[in-house]
Amino acid sequence: MKYFKKLVGEHIYLSPISVEDVEKYTEWMNDFETTDYTGRSSQIYTVENERKWLEGSIEDKLNQIFGIVALKDDKLIGNCGIHKIDSKNRNATLGIFIGDKGERSKGYGTETIKLLLDYGFNYLNLHEIQLDVMSFNKRAIRCYEKAGFKQYGRRRESEYVNGKYYDLISMDILKSEFKENFIKNKNI
Repeated sequence: MKYFKKLVGEHIYLSPISVEDVEKYTEWMNDFETTDYTGRSSQIYTVENERKWLEGSIEDKLNQIFGIVALKDDKLIGNCGIHKIDSKNRNATLGIFIGDKGERSKGYGTETIKLLLDYGFNYLNLHEIQLDVMSFNKRAIRCYEKAGFKQYGRRRESEYVNGKYYDLISMDILKSEFKENFIKNKNI
């Protein structure tokens, strides 16, 4: 599979998603170690419905979704995106997961988030980017805080995962709070 270096960082780059990766995404989306953290473990993913999702996402102008690719070997390791883009209010929602278990806890998540924030604020002209994360996902919360996100709300016991209810934490970051210049392949 050939990937395209849309947003380049130190160790990873973000490439537009491709339907050709449908089997890899289907594998990840059927793995509890991935989906328990995204709140999607109660769903069954087939190659067919994942293909439809990928095709729909490529066409949807309110979402910009990327594959996360390691620079060292051009290996797809995850997925991320800026979703629900609201051009009037200049806000959106960020989503990310590292599907390749061997590539977790290496800093790729933080790097991905910073690339998305730089792109969202400096190219899409967003004012605020938000996300929701389950309270048990301490690794993700630390990652988001490292990138500059702040907690602004909590929905108590709103997410049901593996027989228990968990709080959903809402976080956001404003353009004025993001001062980094993180995309390495910018021209100006």
